[in-house]
Amino acid sequence: MLELLKKLCDARGVTGDEKEIGALIAELAAPLADKVERDALGNVLAFKKGRSSEKTVMADAHMDEVGILVNYITDDGSLKFTGVGVDARVLNGRRFLIGDKRVPAVAGTKPIHLQSMEEREIAPPMEKLYLDIGAKDADEARKYVKIGDTGIFDSEFVTFGDGLVKARALDNRIGCAALLKAMEQQPAYDTWYVFSVLEESGGFGARVATDRIRPDLAIVIDTTTCADFVEKPAAAKSTILGNGTVIFLMESTTYYNPKSVAKVKKIAADAGVKWQHKSVTLGGLNSGSIQRTSGGCETVAIATPCRYLHSAACTAKLSDMEETSKLLNALLASTEL
Repeated sequence: MLELLKKLCDARGVTGDEKEIGALIAELAAPLADKVERDALGNVLAFKKGRSSEKTVMADAHMDEVGILVNYITDDGSLKFTGVGVDARVLNGRRFLIGDKRVPAVAGTKPIHLQSMEEREIAPPMEKLYLDIGAKDADEARKYVKIGDTGIFDSEFVTFGDGLVKARALDNRIGCAALLKAMEQQPAYDTWYVFSVLEESGGFGARVATDRIRPDLAIVIDTTTCADFVEKPAAAKSTILGNGTVIFLMESTTYYNPKSVAKVKKIAADAGVKWQHKSVTLGGLNSGSIQRTSGGCETVAIATPCRYLHSAACTAKLSDMEETSKLLNALLASTEL
């Protein structure tokens, strides 16, 4: 699981620019599937025949990651950019890799010594930040980057502490790893394993895939917020690292049918899966797009808790990832869902 996750995290795939991670996943899925397809948006769709064709199941994990997009090159050679699913507060002083050539860059702003007292009181907004690639002017900068290039956090994949993993793009390469591992077994029903694009911009990839597949049942696999390290009130912690995978009751985009949730819990119990609910219902998944597409679809969702989501230092616990993988395997093998 760890080796596979590192390989997935090493690939670029900012929302809207998922070609590198898509190509890797298609390559990894090919020997495990009966067929693998790519649609017009870039979704990777892998099909595997089940023990029964009574139902069609869709298991979805989005492969896109948050990042930045270059939208202007200044006369002095610095780059202006916009965020793709990121908060400006996690960008200042961070290192980035821009474009397919992974050009090194640093996000900066006016030095604190030159800021007014008012400016010092707030995090610099996106429009006050710039990227420095070491170019002397615009002409030199254009030799290395172009407007429209996306940038990923320059963040090393690190294991540390008690089974923790730190990396960019754990959201949602953890889900992609679990989905690839699940393809090693034959599912109960005919199953499409969907590695979707454009989740961070609104779940558009999953919507298109659902329209094409028209499943009877969908399982969404993602990562989700964890604030156990800093928040004091128990209800504000959202999830707890080490307490297992997350079974969703609701979130910003979806209310999950209680009967469907009950079935997931029973399958988890039968498989000996360690799980938890999420105490904070903010944040959305692909579930909303899937549940309300093509006349509606029974949808359930599971996720791995992750600290510092949408940053350069996403942090998750390997044991929780394994519980997510274990539950996904049990759900796809079950005829009770």
